[in-house]
Amino acid sequence: MAGLFANVLKVHQWVYEKSGGVVGHRVLFGNPTLLLRTVGRKTGQARTSALTYGRDGADYLVTASNGGSPRPPGWLANVKARPECEIQVGRRKVAVIARATLPDDPEYARRWAIVDKVNQGRYSEYQKMTKRPIAVVVLSPVG
Repeated sequence: MAGLFANVLKVHQWVYEKSGGVVGHRVLFGNPTLLLRTVGRKTGQARTSALTYGRDGADYLVTASNGGSPRPPGWLANVKARPECEIQVGRRKVAVIARATLPDDPEYARRWAIVDKVNQGRYSEYQKMTKRPIAVVVLSPVG
């Protein structure tokens, strides 16, 4: 079942990218989805990840849940190594600075509630599946 869901996510991302953002912003479960474009910390190659997001004022919030896996997603290490990245929300591209936050951040619980609500409590379920704290990554538009 997990493999099928992973394939659906890949197809969703492919459609989002190939349509230039015309299709894909709200496909899976109706959740808003953005494309996070990073640079691989080891390869230097461009990487793109489709992620659901919440909004906190001007900031976009994404979680490094990796479906509750014991390992965080690869994109998290990429944004920690090079926080300057780009997001695409629908057809609009925005330069952002990424900052990963964990439960010791005073704003973490409030931000977690925002993204968990957008995802109908799925992130809380994922957190129960792993011992690592799931980071909430704040994507702040540049300028």
